[in-house]
Amino acid sequence: MKRYQLQAKSIIETLPFISEFYGKTIVIKYGGNAMIDENLKRAFALNVILLKYIGINPVVVHGGGPQIGRMLKALNIESHFREGYRVTDDATMDVVEMVLVGKVNKEIVNLINLHGGRAVGLSGKDGMLIMAEPKELTVEKKDAPPEIIDLGKVGEVRQVNTALITSLQREGFIPVIAPVGVDDHGVTYNINADSVAGAVAAALKAKRLHLLTDVPGLLDADGSLISSLTVREAFEAIESGVISGGMIPKITCCIEAVAEVEKAAILDGRVENCILLELFTRSGIGTEVVK
Repeated sequence: MKRYQLQAKSIIETLPFISEFYGKTIVIKYGGNAMIDENLKRAFALNVILLKYIGINPVVVHGGGPQIGRMLKALNIESHFREGYRVTDDATMDVVEMVLVGKVNKEIVNLINLHGGRAVGLSGKDGMLIMAEPKELTVEKKDAPPEIIDLGKVGEVRQVNTALITSLQREGFIPVIAPVGVDDHGVTYNINADSVAGAVAAALKAKRLHLLTDVPGLLDADGSLISSLTVREAFEAIESGVISGGMIPKITCCIEAVAEVEKAAILDGRVENCILLELFTRSGIGTEVVK
């Protein structure tokens, strides 16, 4: 009986948080180990379904870089990166779209539906959801003119048309979005999933943006977790070198999103039920970025 009383107490303690988020949208970027480990995959699906059942509107944006890499290797298509971006020619773009839209997206939709949810898979091409443009990348060089890098069909988000997402939400569905966009001429682009999640969250004026990663969050110079920082503090941390490498685009995504989103957080997707822990506990987990 005592165990059941503790369970009831835990449920009651979530009521203020449920009240705060009821009817609001939470955008979740799903990637990393949470997409590989079977227990974490199941926990992710149940977390998302629970949010929907209690009146919160989750929107999932997923990655799929490792899956793309494996398929390119299997098809003997050479792939290389510049400044962290996969250079995407026509053949690579065909594989990217096939893997992200035709395989990974449908696997996530199936995962959620098998556990009792109602998910619908989308790419940025559906309903002109994600309008894209070529990504311009310039690398500054110390003793030479800046180098302009041609990334092929790597794009960035120009506009998010939210009507399709909001229509699905009203009908009780959970949108699952593959990070592929299209331009005005129908050309398809491969877009970073974090960037898509941030742009979708901003366009929907979501309550929260969660980026699931394979690290605890942002760490300071001593290796301790930074639980919260403002936009100004985030810029200062980038300039000082506290934020470096692959964490820079994630923090930048959070900085851009909080112009419209109340709060963005980088969460450790290796922690089971990390989404619920962030939303329904006072301390939360990971690193949050606020205005």
